[in-house]
Amino acid sequence: MTAPGSLPGLALRQAQAHDAAAIAALVHAAYAPWIPLIGREPKPMTVDYAQALKANRFDLLEDGARLMALIETAVVEDHLLVVNVAVGPEAQGLGLGQRLLAHAEGLARAAGLGELRLYTNQRFARNIEIYRRFGYEIDREETLPNGVTVHMRKATPNVA
Repeated sequence: MTAPGSLPGLALRQAQAHDAAAIAALVHAAYAPWIPLIGREPKPMTVDYAQALKANRFDLLEDGARLMALIETAVVEDHLLVVNVAVGPEAQGLGLGQRLLAHAEGLARAAGLGELRLYTNQRFARNIEIYRRFGYEIDREETLPNGVTVHMRKATPNVA
């Protein structure tokens, strides 16, 4: 049996400017099922990825030339912020999100950052449960005009 996130032929690479359109397409496909639940496009669907690629780091999991999943991260003060994790609908449930979150831990460790943080919509209960299984804890909830944001955090293993 194949380990989660370690499908044969799957490669991880850092995104470049020319990847913006593929990133936007994957994000739209990954987040589209949430629209009926919250009555609007989730925030990641509204991002200009050409601009986001200039500001944040994106790491892509690809099967040949096909983008399967991505993680967007940013160093913010004393922690690594996981801005976005998106897995294409055909690849959900294969452990790719878990692989990308482990990659983010490695990035945080390499940068000497003692914590990872992320946020998600309170109504995305499935995602919150995935993050909890991966060791994230709810830090706080923030009520905004368009819903409640759940802020989560995890200490980076092996960083003092």
